[in-house]
Amino acid sequence: MTTQGITTAQRRAFFAAWLGWGFDGLDGYLYALIAVPFVTELLGHGAPKGEAATKASLIQGVFLIGWAIGGAVFGRVGDRIGRTKTLNLTILLYALFTGLSFVATAWWHLLIFRFIAAMGIGGEWAAGSALVSETLPKKYSHFASATLQNGYILGMIGAALTVGMLGGLPYRYVFLIGVIPAFATVWIRKAVPETEEWEGERKHKELPKISDLFKGEIRTTTIFTMCLTSICLASVWALLYFSSQIIRSLPEVKLMTKEETASLIRNVTVIYCIWNIIGCYASAVLAHFIGYRKAFSLLMLGSFLAYFFGFHEVRSLAETRMWLNIAFFFSSGIFALFPLYVPPLFPTLIRTTGAGFSYNIGRLVAGVATFAFGMATSQAVSPGMAVWYAGFLYVPGVFLAFFIPVPKHHSST
Repeated sequence: MTTQGITTAQRRAFFAAWLGWGFDGLDGYLYALIAVPFVTELLGHGAPKGEAATKASLIQGVFLIGWAIGGAVFGRVGDRIGRTKTLNLTILLYALFTGLSFVATAWWHLLIFRFIAAMGIGGEWAAGSALVSETLPKKYSHFASATLQNGYILGMIGAALTVGMLGGLPYRYVFLIGVIPAFATVWIRKAVPETEEWEGERKHKELPKISDLFKGEIRTTTIFTMCLTSICLASVWALLYFSSQIIRSLPEVKLMTKEETASLIRNVTVIYCIWNIIGCYASAVLAHFIGYRKAFSLLMLGSFLAYFFGFHEVRSLAETRMWLNIAFFFSSGIFALFPLYVPPLFPTLIRTTGAGFSYNIGRLVAGVATFAFGMATSQAVSPGMAVWYAGFLYVPGVFLAFFIPVPKHHSST
């Protein structure tokens, strides 16, 4: 992405949001990589078979619900106090409560800490996306959106490297790395001013009511965005959450030591994250030339085919890795478009409220779906089948994409 014509203030705003996305990926994905073994450790010896998988998926489900609630709550906060202040507040929240997961001594302690951390992560998405949407020139939106999403993916790589490096230690130690984002808030508070668009609107107009999301033209935008994000989030979080479990369940991996398994999970995650990055920029190019509607539809079709053919049976490690790479290439491409697609759909003074609510409501669906799929895997259904079932959610999404609203500056697409 060329940066010709971008001011220092715009670069700082974009970098602050990009940092927020990166730390989202780090703090959000640490748990997914060690979920079942860590919960097994917390439950102790004598726990019934399958209980760890059930409790671990419940924690992940509650995490996604917290993410949704945080997106709605801090979306409203962002419209009241501004994008930059909300960005700072949410980063600090999820950093502290990810770090607190280190001291969990029971599975429900972890559930509470992950829920509160998730509220911060959900709120950061709304504030960060609105911040960039209101500062960066619109001609950069497709590729800026992909770059923001790649910040999240780099955070996931950081989580994988953390799990790999600390593979010989108790699982709880990985959460200490999650405190690092708190230090970024010092720089953001000093270097990133509030957006002129929000300040100008806030001075002269009354803050809309939350109920306005379901009135007039905004109602159609809210409903379509909620449906689209619910489909995509439920599907991709099944892939994210169960990917490490799929690897751990393979016969050849079960013969490995704890350290060898941790190293393998790290390597597998880093490789499919690289495919994520490629997918993000490929989707940006696609949306730039054919528009959001066709791009979303084609990416969801590719995701469905990858889920359908890749995970309906237990495969070798090499085959599993290949299908994970393909699935993440397509599904990550979808999320590369969301950061700067959703916020411009809503008026300025209800922008973070609308983006936070309509995007993150999909987390509620994803949370329920993750728990349901986790219950299925606890009853001896392979983790790969959970992903296979989730893939069918993309089918209605392929058709829904042709009717979604588009931002005004992309109305021709």
